[in-house]
Amino acid sequence: VQLQASGGGLVQTGGSLKISCKYSGRTSSSYALGWFRQAPGKEREFVASITWSNSREHYADSVKGRFTISRDSAENTAYLQMNSLKPEDTAVYYCAADNRATMMYEYWGRGTLVTVSS
Repeated sequence: VQLQASGGGLVQTGGSLKISCKYSGRTSSSYALGWFRQAPGKEREFVASITWSNSREHYADSVKGRFTISRDSAENTAYLQMNSLKPEDTAVYYCAADNRATMMYEYWGRGTLVTVSS
């Protein structure tokens, strides 16, 4: 599975931003697509995921109620709608797909930078 995130940018606190992840390849070999983020000086963390088969969503507690993950199979694109953004949401955001056999996220795209100004 190949993935490419895009749509990052600068937004003010309380604002919204929608980032995209264009994917291609054998999604049948994967169980879910996930969004992760890595802030400066911090480890990468899970943000949200959505399963390929039934679009079941899962969120980190830190973004629950503010972020929404979705995907458009006709466009081969997944999205992360981010509302009520906070400075602590500033990070490089990555989309990834797991390997159904190992249940590990093994396919990663290049990230997109989201900066939330205070």
